[in-house]
Amino acid sequence: MMYENGKSDSAIVAKKLANEAKRFAEELVERRAEAKGNALQQSTRRTQSRGSVTQALERIRQRAREDRKEKFTALLHHINLELLEAEFYALKGNAAAGVDGTTWKDYEAADLRGNLQALHTRIHQGTYRPLPSRRVYIPKPDGRQRPIAVAALEDKIIQRAVATVLNAIYEEDFLGFSYGFRPGRGAHDAMDALVVGIESRKVNFILDADIRSFFDTVDQKWLIRFVEHRIGDKRIIRLIQKWLRAGVLEDGQVRESEIGTAQGAVISPLLANIYLHYVLDLWAERWRRRDAAGEVIFVRYADDFIVGFEREGDARRFLEMLRDRLGKFGLSLHPEKTRLIEFGRFADDNRKRRGLGKPETFDFLGMTFISGKTRQGKYQVKRKSRSDRMRIKLKEIKQELRRRMHQSIPEQGKWLGCVVTGYFNYHAVPTNSKSLATFSFHVTALWRQTLRRRSQKDRTTWAKIGAMARDFLPKPHILHPWPDKRFAVTHPRWEPYALIGHVRFCAGGAQ
Repeated sequence: MMYENGKSDSAIVAKKLANEAKRFAEELVERRAEAKGNALQQSTRRTQSRGSVTQALERIRQRAREDRKEKFTALLHHINLELLEAEFYALKGNAAAGVDGTTWKDYEAADLRGNLQALHTRIHQGTYRPLPSRRVYIPKPDGRQRPIAVAALEDKIIQRAVATVLNAIYEEDFLGFSYGFRPGRGAHDAMDALVVGIESRKVNFILDADIRSFFDTVDQKWLIRFVEHRIGDKRIIRLIQKWLRAGVLEDGQVRESEIGTAQGAVISPLLANIYLHYVLDLWAERWRRRDAAGEVIFVRYADDFIVGFEREGDARRFLEMLRDRLGKFGLSLHPEKTRLIEFGRFADDNRKRRGLGKPETFDFLGMTFISGKTRQGKYQVKRKSRSDRMRIKLKEIKQELRRRMHQSIPEQGKWLGCVVTGYFNYHAVPTNSKSLATFSFHVTALWRQTLRRRSQKDRTTWAKIGAMARDFLPKPHILHPWPDKRFAVTHPRWEPYALIGHVRFCAGGAQ
């Protein structure tokens, strides 16, 4: 992308790298001698930067809380050098580079302060031009490829900075049942809310909904109109429009589109939440209050959402009206991933009376939700890891083990330990013990298979691989608290929209 003076982002960064190379070589010894002092000064500056940024954001947050209809007309001055530096250090050092090839370490080594100062100047002078994102593909559980856009480093920094400022406003607007890509919220919070809602409210039917190709079908004009409800600073609006129009570089060609927002871009999750806040969340909350005859719960994580109903009539009317509502804004439900099923504490008995089998299950955030009972006969929503996701993970481990076949056993064990730990950190939820044990068994079997392939004389027995697994792999045990326990801690006060209804949460859970 070209500036007004004819130079590109990548050309300027390359020139800076070349100019700094000689000085860096000449001052290498002095830099080593000053390392302790420089590190201390940098740490102090970063601490002060974070403090000033936090204070500024708190003032924005307070104004947004006091007046839910106020338009913020002056926000760009909050995108200052301190915030840019804070967001740079918040990026992962090993993050993938964009089309210009600039990495985090390259940018830091080539006069970080000067680079950020130049970036800050371009932003405030209006000469900043984002580079197109680099297209990469990652495999999806169904075998298809998910397109991901990798932005250039400077674009990531600015998008993070703008998202930080806008989050201070929109976190006061977003409803409680929205969990995806929000500060202090995550997938386990969404699952906890869903389990507590099903177990404590009158839920007999579940609508498992998925919006088809959401990030690719977002209407950019509607998106900007939604942003303008709260943001009156035209300079911020222009930045968002630049990112939407920057395009994606694929097969040597830059493809631009008037619809969609690049999945994988730093700013995209926030823009997606803003879009769905106005298209779906506010409408669903109003529908629950005005049109529902029975109780309704709602949990959304990005473009995946679950709606629970007391009455089947409500569920069918909601689904029909939902299709119309989404269609007005260029969205549609995925026909294969959207289902209305009977699920809840009375579903088992009701289906038995009609001569049907056990209640169907549904998937949400990598888990399969099952309508079951405790050993004492009390109703309980059980969760287990999705079988298809587990098979894909094991296949990835098998391929990587083959690549690491001739590494030493301690090296293989250390790597496998990290992989299994990461898997358990997400999947080790209550009622999922059998899936954890199954995963651990198959990983151990794959490790033994790999070792036996190294030589025809290999004598790695099950007893030996079992001892190695005990040394290197974590034991499969539950790491997460029960949903009602963590949910009660997370929502210890009145949360009007946590389950789309005025529900009081106390130490004992939902009431």
